[in-house]
Amino acid sequence: MSRLCEVLRVSRSDYYGWRRGPQGSRMRENSELTGRIVEIHRAFREAYGAVKTWRELRAQGIVCGRHRVARLRRQAGIEARRKRRFRITTQSRAGVVPAEDRLKQCFEVESLNRVWVGDITFIATVAGWLYLAVLLDLFARRVAGWAMGERIDQQLVLDALNMASLQRRPRPGLLHHSDQGRQYASSAYQDLLKRYGIVMSMSRRGNCYDNAVAESFFSTLKNELVHHCAFKTREEARTAIFDYIEVFYNRQRRHQSLDYVSPVEYERNKGVA
Repeated sequence: MSRLCEVLRVSRSDYYGWRRGPQGSRMRENSELTGRIVEIHRAFREAYGAVKTWRELRAQGIVCGRHRVARLRRQAGIEARRKRRFRITTQSRAGVVPAEDRLKQCFEVESLNRVWVGDITFIATVAGWLYLAVLLDLFARRVAGWAMGERIDQQLVLDALNMASLQRRPRPGLLHHSDQGRQYASSAYQDLLKRYGIVMSMSRRGNCYDNAVAESFFSTLKNELVHHCAFKTREEARTAIFDYIEVFYNRQRRHQSLDYVSPVEYERNKGVA
């Protein structure tokens, strides 16, 4: 019996308690709840910690305590994928006067299409680097526009801006915030912003926290997807990143800053979707 309990990772007292009856029902409930926790862990790409797992259980109509969920996760050895620190991927162009920092780390906005934040990152594949540019709407942290390409050039950010503008149709006066990367400082990009009536804002040199929401998105993307994949081709990476952004991140992933709903659901709840 000792050997069986050791293999099954239960104590002898728990086993005999289960045999006696009342306490056994609690053990069965914990076993069933652990099974649901494992299902959520897999369905949401191992991205959730205890609180988001508990929120998802509640959304599914399962009544349980947050601390109980945390304990069962620990006992089952379930952990969310860890985040990594920011990395600077763009370089400013010498001699270019950057735009004023109009955002000033005010990342909370009250309506749609008031502030977009943009940035660029890179994804390693066997075939070479794949570059990704995104624009996020700060209202619901939704990825409003994105583009991928083999080169980190101005066309990459132009494509992301065109996608966001065509899909969201913002009114003139929207604030666009980015770092001082040469792609954002290019005359072609500045001209396109003016054509859409968008006001430019740029982070202070070398201060990643001025653009923390965009940096945080890339950290989440790499933590929950990229660092756990070995992409053979750029097309394979494109497909996985498209699925992550459009299917998971925008429509399924619960965000603590959005009262634990997805960006799309948050916009719908606010009546702006």
